[in-house]
Amino acid sequence: MNIINRLELEQMKKNIPPFKAGDTLRVHVKIVEGDKQRIQVYQGVCIKRTNNGLGSTFTVRKISGGMGVERVFPLHSPTVEKIENLMVGRVRRAKLYYLRNLQGKAARIREKRTA
Repeated sequence: MNIINRLELEQMKKNIPPFKAGDTLRVHVKIVEGDKQRIQVYQGVCIKRTNNGLGSTFTVRKISGGMGVERVFPLHSPTVEKIENLMVGRVRRAKLYYLRNLQGKAARIREKRTA
């Protein structure tokens, strides 16, 4: 195995829950303000996931004050404390960019039911 690949494997997180585009996530993010540190929760729909080893990212979209806000999180970053999967969405696409043009009830995603 290559030395670079071995170093990347050591730095990757192991406790990431399985999720995909369409899932509703709650992301706990570490915020540093001066010398204080706190955890802020960001909850929304995952519209994109990019798998690229240590450089993997995912994008979460939420509606805040009537305006859509998207945030890109590095998957293996130390600032991402925890990821919770609240709901598994029933979608047929890998990238949900069409949600940017929808509002209100039209932007809802159905929940995937399991038996």
